Amino acid sequence: MKGYIIAVYEKINDNKILKEYAEKAGIAVKKYSGKILVRGGKSECIEGSSSPRTVILEFSSVDMAKKFYHSKEYQEAKKILGDTAKRNYQIIEGA
Repeated sequence: MKGYIIAVYEKINDNKILKEYAEKAGIAVKKYSGKILVRGGKSECIEGSSSPRTVILEFSSVDMAKKFYHSKEYQEAKKILGDTAKRNYQIIEGA
């Protein structure tokens, strides 16, 4: 089964740092054969609280999504992001 990473941002303090993080994280996504399904874009909140940004990544499996997350490359990207953003980040098994 495929593995998905879903990041729902609650707050972003610095868009410049977020861009630097995204560029570095993109290298790791590519290395682990991930596919970006959603990255920001226009959204409409139908229920609950709106989010300034949502990202959905698809991987061949949950194990591959975990390898991506724990990889040296992605952890370096996370260091760039630091506390610039508050987000909920999940790995979910998909169909």
